[in-house]
Amino acid sequence: MALKFIDTADFKGKKVLARFDFNVPLDKNDSSVITDTSRIDLALPTIKFILESGASKLTLMSHLGRPKGERDEKFSLEPVATYLAEQLGKEVILADAPVDAGVKELLTLNETKIVLLENLRFDKGETDNDEEFASKLAQYGDVYVNDAFGAAHRKHASVHLINKFFANQNYAGFLIKKELKALDQILNSPAKPFVAIIGGAKVSDKIKTIEKLIVSVNKLIIGGAMAYPFLKAKGHEVGDSLCSDDDVKLAQSILKADKGNKILLPVDHVIAESFQAEPEFCNDTNIKVGFMGLDIGEATLNLYTNALKEAKTILWNGPMGLFENPKYENGTMSLAHFIADTEAFSLVGGGDSVSAVKKSGHSDKFSHISTGGGASLEYIEKGELPGIQALRFGV
Repeated sequence: MALKFIDTADFKGKKVLARFDFNVPLDKNDSSVITDTSRIDLALPTIKFILESGASKLTLMSHLGRPKGERDEKFSLEPVATYLAEQLGKEVILADAPVDAGVKELLTLNETKIVLLENLRFDKGETDNDEEFASKLAQYGDVYVNDAFGAAHRKHASVHLINKFFANQNYAGFLIKKELKALDQILNSPAKPFVAIIGGAKVSDKIKTIEKLIVSVNKLIIGGAMAYPFLKAKGHEVGDSLCSDDDVKLAQSILKADKGNKILLPVDHVIAESFQAEPEFCNDTNIKVGFMGLDIGEATLNLYTNALKEAKTILWNGPMGLFENPKYENGTMSLAHFIADTEAFSLVGGGDSVSAVKKSGHSDKFSHISTGGGASLEYIEKGELPGIQALRFGV
């Protein structure tokens, strides 16, 4: 069944309940300050469209952080409500709780147009995908809109079970439309050569995605802590680098499946005795005992950029090292600069990769930056997500 998007909906005079991903980073010293508003900014086109299409009331909902089913003020959506009001030029009333009698009362007032429910995860019914909780949320709208791509891989009440209460009145927003279009291009018709770059910490987190990609890519570049189990599986020394026995076993199975020699691994490294120690350059594939790899070296960077030169499609998920520290950012930043200058269709997913691309100053040169790292990987792996499937078929 084809997904219904909001540009086909009739919102005139209707109460609209809309799920977004306002899971924005907050300042560690002041939880009232949002340090990156991107996720809210990307929701604005959908919010404005609903309002301009004549909705009588708009109730917004989201999670923020992991408050574990109980109220925690540091995860309040109050800063989100304040920022939304500034951007929309309209009052946004923050409800005291995700579900309470006060919300229904608010929605009966003529002067109330936009309500933001307090953090959904203040109620354990959200992560439990609880039907009673979903039913209470559903009372706030005649029509349901989901534009929370970053949460679409979760079977949570506000993205999954809630669809049960909106038969033929549930729609996807503009951000989900944009995300799926970009991911379908990677999944179904990538222009070749297709090169994927996978980094991050654990092979186990991305094993299914790697197994899927190894079939469709021309080259699979592996960097960051992800590389060390692969190097160890090939018999190299990795010193004190992050590397579990389970990940080494997974790496061995992937290397056996790589019949076309598509996988590229580091041939040199930037190493250190600790995160605080001064970096050293290791011009060898092996890392000596007492040291850990924290970035790729220059020879590896040349190997990887050569593989990317002719690429027409590039997928990037995971940094090449500890890029948050300027001493170990060269591999990740250099790749970001290189990809930005290519003509390839480039898709970046995953929180760290997105942060790195933004830090590089070239985010506007990438074809698509996904708002959901976990969701984008799961979609590539399975071709579907629970929240999207529920929009299509119900539950």
